[in-house]
Amino acid sequence: MEGFEEWDENAEKFAEEAGPKLLKIRSGTAKKDRKPMEKEQILIIEDDPDIREGVRILLESENYEVREAPDGAKGLAALEESTDLVILDVMMPGMSGLCTCREIRKRSYVPVLFLTAKAQESDKLIGLMAGGDDYLAKPFSYTELLARVKALLRRYRVYSGKKILEGDGQEEYLEAGDIRLHKEYNQVYVSGTERDLTETEYGILKLLMSHPRKVFSARNLYESIWRSLISTTVIPPSLCISGSFA
Repeated sequence: MEGFEEWDENAEKFAEEAGPKLLKIRSGTAKKDRKPMEKEQILIIEDDPDIREGVRILLESENYEVREAPDGAKGLAALEESTDLVILDVMMPGMSGLCTCREIRKRSYVPVLFLTAKAQESDKLIGLMAGGDDYLAKPFSYTELLARVKALLRRYRVYSGKKILEGDGQEEYLEAGDIRLHKEYNQVYVSGTERDLTETEYGILKLLMSHPRKVFSARNLYESIWRSLISTTVIPPSLCISGSFA
């Protein structure tokens, strides 16, 4: 069948390109090199003491090390080389968050998450142009804040070449040698560089990395990947109506 032939060609091409690395995975010679590290450090620069305290309590409950500053000047003084993320209020007395961010960018590429009551698109663009990495409008939910914090830290780890923390996000990734694969999303990194894979290629690599010592025949691979692709395909509601294919 035409679809089967195309799938086989893609699988063969991917196998040729990834063969040496997958062979390391199969043979078990690629060992995980994870060592416990110090807690990731987050700096909160926020003039509202209630918001500052609430965010601090949330982050400390997630095992982050948190430092606080009530304004931009004190925040810059508290910024260290070991800081992994800055949560920065935009509207503060004295030095604004935008000016503070510009000063941070003169000395560090640490990710900056803006918190602000201004939710207009133009305000977001100004914040991003000042050097911010993400923008969260007040009032915000702690769930969304934590999700954005984890996403920024995850990207920063890859950018800075840091090892993932013991017990922090390990369940989200598979690792073997210098290959790192997200279990849910089509994200694959090789030596810290993200690689673009098709859904089929991603499925093959995920399957092999999930079973490093198992040998798969071509038929096993086809059936497993094809079944997975079908199960994750979203069918529009309109196509579920009788007569839609007429």
